[in-house]
Amino acid sequence: MPITAANPFKWRHYPGDIIMWCVRWYLRYPISLTQMREMTGERGLAISPSCVWRWVQTYGPELDKRCRPHLKPTNRSWRVDETYIKVKGQERFLYRAVDSTGQTIAFLLTAKRDTAAAKRFFQRGLANPGNSIPRVINGHQNRAYPAAVEELKKDGTIRRRCKLRQCKYLNNVVEQDHRNVKRRTWLAQGYGSVPTAWRTLRGIEAMDMIRKGRVSRAGKGDVAQVKFISNLFGIAA
Repeated sequence: MPITAANPFKWRHYPGDIIMWCVRWYLRYPISLTQMREMTGERGLAISPSCVWRWVQTYGPELDKRCRPHLKPTNRSWRVDETYIKVKGQERFLYRAVDSTGQTIAFLLTAKRDTAAAKRFFQRGLANPGNSIPRVINGHQNRAYPAAVEELKKDGTIRRRCKLRQCKYLNNVVEQDHRNVKRRTWLAQGYGSVPTAWRTLRGIEAMDMIRKGRVSRAGKGDVAQVKFISNLFGIAA
């Protein structure tokens, strides 16, 4: 069901605050759909796991889109790495980048781990106006990174002075940050399709950016974050 800017919850069977409560908790914490059904049942709501899943698929990407204009700038020291997500029984590559303080810069789900995928990943990060052009990019020994960075330098997308460092210990920040995503995706026990996985990951990553205090209207306190998300979707506090 399409979302309208004026009323994102039109024709839904539940009020917007209940929908976003379910979506926010599922994306924020390592909770299964079955556990969400039990939690809503204790509050007198007969919401099926499939219903929560449809909400996540609809409002997860919408949360990502609506929070983008409110993101604070990242610093110019990028830490990049890949992790793995199961899709239809096959491993897909989730590229992720954070700055030196752990703030999320970009993420991309791809089928391959090659120069073209790495280049698309960097371009996605640079396309967001809230992300600073990197002074240094630190990655592990992925041979695709030097080739992708060199192509971007030739295109003028990245400054020629940008350094690519391949030093494992400097990537501890992003490797630790993977855990926040992996804890949630593990409970799904794999995804049925790439679009389904991508929509879910967009919501998880957006919620993670809000959790880490990257948005300008919400610090790291839960109350401020709830109010921020409610305001994004026009829900009365």
